[in-house]
Amino acid sequence: MSSLVRAASLTHYSEVARASGLDPTRMLLDAGLSPRVLDEPDLMIPVDRVSALLQASAERSGNDSFGLCMAEGRRLSNLGAVGLLVREQPTLRDSLDVLMRYQPLLNGSLSLMVEAFGQVVVIREEVQPGKAHRATRQRIELALGVMLRLLRQFLGADWQPRRVCLAHPAPRDLRTHHRVLGPAVAFDQDFHGIVCARDDLDAPNPSADPAMARYARQLLDAAAPAPGDTLPGDVRRAVLLLLPNGRCSIAQVSAHVGVECRTIQRRLADDGQSFSAIVNDVRKELAVRHVLEGDRPLAEVAGLLGFCAPSGLSRWFHAQYGCSAKASRARRGAPRRASASRD
Repeated sequence: MSSLVRAASLTHYSEVARASGLDPTRMLLDAGLSPRVLDEPDLMIPVDRVSALLQASAERSGNDSFGLCMAEGRRLSNLGAVGLLVREQPTLRDSLDVLMRYQPLLNGSLSLMVEAFGQVVVIREEVQPGKAHRATRQRIELALGVMLRLLRQFLGADWQPRRVCLAHPAPRDLRTHHRVLGPAVAFDQDFHGIVCARDDLDAPNPSADPAMARYARQLLDAAAPAPGDTLPGDVRRAVLLLLPNGRCSIAQVSAHVGVECRTIQRRLADDGQSFSAIVNDVRKELAVRHVLEGDRPLAEVAGLLGFCAPSGLSRWFHAQYGCSAKASRARRGAPRRASASRD
């Protein structure tokens, strides 16, 4: 079953599509989406169809930055009740904590994590590849663009991060990326995310309203599914973020999702799943992205899939697919970085 995302994720789709020479109604229908979803922001729609829509829109229009263009006009109000709660938090750090807690209500395929390294903070985002493996570029650029808009609503329109990191290659034209993400955007990185000063997250929000925050939280908690219903998805999102760092034991995932190891194992078993199976599934998704569709050196890919050495990747890949990663890449052909402007 496909993960779901609020139809509000398509905010400004029609405007960007028309500006790019496309018929938005035709594009939506071709992707299996009713044009009426644009008028129902709280409707949950399949992520795979949104991915296919964004990818097809970028390809047919020749606009490599299609998703990023959609992010330009986003506001907290586009996040619905979650945006209301985010807006009323006392600090930006509290707002990000709220966003992580309620992320499944917005987008079931997006993972979000905040990590501190001394005086620097990294806000990492990752999307599950799903069926349309090559359609991740537009989704992740849209997500990072929206996150940057959120940060600037707290820190000021002129605020710039220390760096915006993208794991995919640079497009042919960087003007949109520099306009939306700023001058410190870097491609071919090991992760997708925004790097900023730790103090930025602790700046007070003078307009925070505790009473409004309580009201918004009551609305969200009433609409949220029971914790057990979301746990498999929470575990998968945590694995997707932690695996490339080599920190993906069940204990580390337990700390990330705030649920004891035994509880995770029991609830996954009740759902007919296991932790090791989820890790393996995520590895296979990442293998498609990095081995079969990318051209990073396999030594780097081993680390991105959570292996300590290339030999670990080699043994795992052969067990899964019956051939070596090198042979599989050579047979299917990997795109060259110089020409790979979309994935």
